[in-house]
Amino acid sequence: MKIALVAQHATLLDRRDTQSDPERTRLAELASRLAGSGHEVTVYAQNLDPGLPGHGKLGAGARVEHLGSPVAGASRASAGDDSELLARVPAFTGPLRDRLSEARPDVVHALRWTSGLAALAASRGLGIPVVQSFQSLGITERRHHALKLAGPERMRLEPAIGRSASAVLAGSTDEESDLTRLGVPRRSIRVVPCGIDTGEFAPEGPVASRNGRPRLVTVAGLEEASGLDTLMRAMVKIPGAELIVAGGPSRDELRRHPEHARRCALAHSLGLGGRVLFTGRVAARGLPPLLRSADLFVSTADYEPSAMLSLRAMACGTPVVAPAVGSQLDAVVDGTTGILVPPGRPAQLAHRIRQLLAHPMMLEAFSAAAADRVRSRYSWDRIAHETIAVYEAFGATAKAAA
Repeated sequence: MKIALVAQHATLLDRRDTQSDPERTRLAELASRLAGSGHEVTVYAQNLDPGLPGHGKLGAGARVEHLGSPVAGASRASAGDDSELLARVPAFTGPLRDRLSEARPDVVHALRWTSGLAALAASRGLGIPVVQSFQSLGITERRHHALKLAGPERMRLEPAIGRSASAVLAGSTDEESDLTRLGVPRRSIRVVPCGIDTGEFAPEGPVASRNGRPRLVTVAGLEEASGLDTLMRAMVKIPGAELIVAGGPSRDELRRHPEHARRCALAHSLGLGGRVLFTGRVAARGLPPLLRSADLFVSTADYEPSAMLSLRAMACGTPVVAPAVGSQLDAVVDGTTGILVPPGRPAQLAHRIRQLLAHPMMLEAFSAAAADRVRSRYSWDRIAHETIAVYEAFGATAKAAA
């Protein structure tokens, strides 16, 4: 099968550390796994940075092409700005249509909403089915009060994109419900979650050093919406345990960050002393050992579209404590691979964590179940297989309708 992955924002040929960009990691893995299954895969992105090569290869032979001339004033930072990407859709659509007309893929799979706009316009009249992945929906972000709320253009256009696509891939049952509320026909929606590299994230492997205390690990930025304050207040009622907070800027930059200073002051006021350690950004190779070293991984995100961090922890054999919202409801089997708790309730969070830490045999059982769940449900081999099944089913339907 000939597959075109349209990701206007992608910077896959930038070889810098990608640990802080899970969306980019997912795209690279998907393209590589599809190519590794014997399919011809090309990722089409907009030329937003003259410093990146015009084309190149990913693992397993997937190709990347940057389309169009470099955009004046654009940079890598543009890839995260919806309003800038929307303004540049017309300049991306023309070259994309030329490539789709020449290459004639069997299916076009657009990732994010601006890519969907370009893909639908570029494929019009060509008889090529378009599959859409939003990664995250504007209405969901607004409901969870995400830090950067979706703009009016996105709120207006996402429903139209979903209804116009041949199929829509939802990352969770929560997203599936939101898509149906937007008017996307349920028959055109398939739930295909985030994939996890179960070779890199596995129970076996190096383990970060420990000091004998029960260890909780979280990966969180320093933003107010991260829920980190709730976890720190819960730590007051989990005596003897330590909390490792990974994420945010590098360790050197962390010391100068005002939110870090505020959190250190909060830890001091709560009497947590040396029981909370902020590591700053953790390199890709350092994350699996850190996750393996934890007794529990605690998700502090008020909203996480894919639950990727929880799944990575589970893949390493670390049970998860997560808020009972969004994709966490699919990822964490409450009472089997971890526990789900109502968000924003530090006393209840502390109570459930104390229960788990007091029962080592239960933690062992949760650990085995967590790793098994990720291997069986979230491995990239399975996710690639399910994605291909959607391409084939809806591609055949689109051709029959034509």
